[in-house]
Amino acid sequence: MRLVTFSDAAGMRVGVHEPESNTIVDLAATTRLPRDMTAIVALGRKARERMRRAVKTGEGRIPFDSVKLHAPFPRPAKNVLCVGKNYHEHAKEFHNSGVDASAGKDAIPEVPIMFTKWPNSVIGPGEPIPTANDYTDSTDYEGELTVVIGEGGRNISRAQAYQHVYGYTIINDATARILQNRHRQWFLGKSLDGYCPMGPCLVTADEIKNVHQMHLITRVNGEVRQDAMVSDLIFDVPALIECVSRVMTLDPGDLIATGTCAGVGIGFDPPKYLKKGDVVSITIEPIGTLENPVS
Repeated sequence: MRLVTFSDAAGMRVGVHEPESNTIVDLAATTRLPRDMTAIVALGRKARERMRRAVKTGEGRIPFDSVKLHAPFPRPAKNVLCVGKNYHEHAKEFHNSGVDASAGKDAIPEVPIMFTKWPNSVIGPGEPIPTANDYTDSTDYEGELTVVIGEGGRNISRAQAYQHVYGYTIINDATARILQNRHRQWFLGKSLDGYCPMGPCLVTADEIKNVHQMHLITRVNGEVRQDAMVSDLIFDVPALIECVSRVMTLDPGDLIATGTCAGVGIGFDPPKYLKKGDVVSITIEPIGTLENPVS
């Protein structure tokens, strides 16, 4: 299923997007499920069965074009967990960029490099990335497959990891590169207001037959900048879940952005930072395309 958070005159709520008819099954109108994505994810299998029944009945359908689409998690309950330098070629490009605060160490990390993005950085599809918030004028893009945790837990093994995945979405890990380097850590440069576009939907894990076969493409003004298979990850989804859950409890609705591939703006000479009027589009099928203009 393609779950979306949307709003109209009746307020914000969750629905199931059906691309074939370009409609949304309004779950608030057909079920007693919560209007919040995190709460629905926390209900697990029981909620999924009720959603499937609602889709089959055909009731509560509204035109997709009649609503405003939001990030699946407009305000995550926690910071978004993120992974740095998790594609081989990007690790090399970033290491050689002059921005990497860990310069001097090996380009390819031996263990996952973890950081987070502030919840207030999240915006939805179509919302402008507010580069005016970056007083260093060094805003970059990073297309990333993002894991949505379903059943929570701690000390989750690699073998059990996928049982804890509810689904997947897309994040643009927008970054103020100079801030990232200046502060010798990544949190501030990654957490500016509006610097975490997310969407367009959450695709449940049962719709993804093989995560490694997913293909990530990022375009800026129609020009392909990033093009990689998820199989190129240095640390795959089970490895990341195992790593994080060894030190903290994961809860339903937690988000893990798995890292970006080569082709980011800082990798060019001179760097191709985003500017007002640009449009960034990140496509990962079957999730779809997350597109945001730059303001």
